[in-house]
Amino acid sequence: MATKKTAMFTLTERITISGAGTDTAATIDLGSYVDVGDRQALQIHSVDFIYQGNDASSSAPSDMGGSGTVVCQVMDLNRGGLVFANDRALVASGMLDYAPTGYLTNSADLYPDNFGKGADDGRYVVNDALYLVARSSSLAGTAVNVTVRVNASIVTLSQKDFMAIAIQSTAADN
Repeated sequence: MATKKTAMFTLTERITISGAGTDTAATIDLGSYVDVGDRQALQIHSVDFIYQGNDASSSAPSDMGGSGTVVCQVMDLNRGGLVFANDRALVASGMLDYAPTGYLTNSADLYPDNFGKGADDGRYVVNDALYLVARSSSLAGTAVNVTVRVNASIVTLSQKDFMAIAIQSTAADN
């Protein structure tokens, strides 16, 4: 399906959530990695979510101010907010749950297409951006930061494969 053009590399973006219950958005520009004329796509192998507080030395739970949840999603289409897990635009999502009673869990509930074999693992993206959306259910007057680390490589697809992915990824509805 794909011929690798590069080894794996990492793209990162940080989202600073400064208001509880409000979606905060960011983008990762893929314009220099995706080329329609050459059928060049980005193959995403994995996505990691790192949760921190207001600054690099504080923890997210301490700046959340009580029980709460931080959700972050990565999509290849701009949906304008958080989406359900069955949305085709969803590439990866993660969540941090915290309660002051000692409960803390951090999970990535969706990694991109990790059911392939070896070099075929991953999600192929032919759009010119990745869209990140994060939301915290509670804040104690400060901010919570989510750093998204995307491990990817550049691949060349066959013409049929490139067209199929392009048609599916630009569909308006599921």
